[in-house]
Amino acid sequence: MPLGQVDIGVAFLGGSATKIVYRTTDGVTGGGTETSATVFVPKGSAPAGGWPIVSVGHGTTGVTDECAPSLYPNLLGTIGLVTPFLERGTVVVVTDYQGLGTPGDPAYLNIDAAAYDVIDAVRAARTVVPDVGTRWGAIGTSQGGQAVWAAAERNAEYGDGLELVGVAALSPAADLTRYFAADTEQTLSRQLLVPFLYEGLHVTDPSVERSDYIRGTFADNVTALTACSDLLGFSKADAGAVIDPADAVPADDRAANRMTDWLRSVALPTSRTDVPLFVLVGERDDLIDPQWTRDAVAKACGLGDDVELRSEPEQGHADLAANGIGVDWLVERFLNVPNSTTCAR
Repeated sequence: MPLGQVDIGVAFLGGSATKIVYRTTDGVTGGGTETSATVFVPKGSAPAGGWPIVSVGHGTTGVTDECAPSLYPNLLGTIGLVTPFLERGTVVVVTDYQGLGTPGDPAYLNIDAAAYDVIDAVRAARTVVPDVGTRWGAIGTSQGGQAVWAAAERNAEYGDGLELVGVAALSPAADLTRYFAADTEQTLSRQLLVPFLYEGLHVTDPSVERSDYIRGTFADNVTALTACSDLLGFSKADAGAVIDPADAVPADDRAANRMTDWLRSVALPTSRTDVPLFVLVGERDDLIDPQWTRDAVAKACGLGDDVELRSEPEQGHADLAANGIGVDWLVERFLNVPNSTTCAR
């Protein structure tokens, strides 16, 4: 990807960008597959020991091929997690995730697929940029927060040859098991995510029926709701204004249980990790209930993880202000500043 086609902020910093396609492990079948990513390199020469590298997990952009972030100069909003690291002399790689812009169906929220994508993106970047060292970190927002957290958990078994210094998960979709619980308010934000949840479930179990989760006006607008809405000239907010909330919930207990079982299967944590973990929640998040994330962190602490949980009272879901907090935390890990933990020991 020529420099003239990348975000103006990257160009201003004198960085370069290259789109790559790389081999990784299919999170559903366990076989080999391909995914794409964008590699950003700061200006100048690599320091002794090689460039440090950060792997970024992007938030939900869609489930159709045209929503792969690598197709857009601003990575569909993810560029805000790239430029701060370029300013600090760090190579950045942003995976598109399996099935998004490459053959196959997107394995939405599949923790194995996400972890493999994030880790193998670093390996691929090192082949494209030979001066990249082995020390790396990861940061992600929402879906990407879940992806990088999963990478931390899979690091011991899958990250051989690399040194993961820390992971920052911002508003992570760590555990959505209570998404359709009776006491969960079905906000517009939550309703708009239902088509994506269905797509994730459907990849795992092709026998599920869309009508069990999406009906009526919601089904009429599902193309707009699951694609890059600006390409269609139809925003998700517009679609949300015409949907009936009753059309965006499981049709019956069987459908609800099926979805809940799948959400439980993609929930974190699943195992202990030695990787320092930073988790940020916005207390005004109306998509991922902050308590869901606090409970996930408590489970991680119980497994023996070192987690620093930070609560931002005035932030909502994936607020831009969270980016700087996560970036600063991860930079300290590269500088070997001892990490803190909010886990009771």
